[in-house]
Amino acid sequence: EICAAIGVAERTLRASCEEHLGMGPIRFLTLRRMHLVHRALLSAVPSTSTVTRIATDHGFCELGRFAVAYRDAFGESPSETLKRPAKQIAIRLNRPSSLVAADANA
Repeated sequence: EICAAIGVAERTLRASCEEHLGMGPIRFLTLRRMHLVHRALLSAVPSTSTVTRIATDHGFCELGRFAVAYRDAFGESPSETLKRPAKQIAIRLNRPSSLVAADANA
């Protein structure tokens, strides 16, 4: 679908992704969806959200494999991320890019 949308051969797409992203297009898309799930879990309300719903909303259907890949990527299970108290979320989101913006406003 990607190749058809941008009008290139699969080999060209794969080579470009390897050159610019350091990985193939499917791996990149999987990692992107994983990070979107992570962000959604961090901002979700545990009493009204479930890991299953958030993961499936982002295209993950093999939940066992998803949970293993999530732990490898983020060092904790998806349910641990969902249950994290709000004050820990603020600390976890404190990245260098947000510090630059904070310094500019100071």
